[in-house]
Amino acid sequence: MKKGEKILFGIVALLVVITVINFTVLESIRRNSDKPLFPILTHFVFSDEGLRGYQIYQQRDCYTCHRAVGSGTSMGISLDGLGSKHDVDYFYAFLKKPEQTYGSKTMDHGAPPKDAAYVSELPDAELHTVAVFLSELKSDQGSSSSFIPPKGDSSFIDAMLDMWAPDGWRSQYKDIRDWMKTKPQEEQHETKH
Repeated sequence: MKKGEKILFGIVALLVVITVINFTVLESIRRNSDKPLFPILTHFVFSDEGLRGYQIYQQRDCYTCHRAVGSGTSMGISLDGLGSKHDVDYFYAFLKKPEQTYGSKTMDHGAPPKDAAYVSELPDAELHTVAVFLSELKSDQGSSSSFIPPKGDSSFIDAMLDMWAPDGWRSQYKDIRDWMKTKPQEEQHETKH
């Protein structure tokens, strides 16, 4: 091997060793810690019907594409927290007629030959039960799946607005954070649904 190749392989080997050490330390801390490393901003409290909807979600193999209740894949959108964006009626309508409800083409939900075409053909009672399950997957304010941004000022959001929003955007659009400061909590909740 030439000297340059040895140096390159040495740098790569060093990076691999550092990565393995960091992963091992982080996993050790995570396993031995009483608190989660990151805040958990999604939650669920299932009613009896919501629990039956979760069972249908599992029986119909929805987890092969979607992630919910901390398990499943990320091939499709994550379902955790969606209940904070939509209500039971919306979910039922989406499950029954996905593309009409969504207002656009969908990847897997819709008419055959789409992979999840079978969902809209489920009995109405099952669709409603799954819709209840989805509506009970809530997210806390500030999570990525929440309608409501984090409480207080966010230097990150402000920096992104300064960097990417066009000058004078406030004269054309309303900042939801300003609206939240002036509206009562009940009105904010009603607006989400």
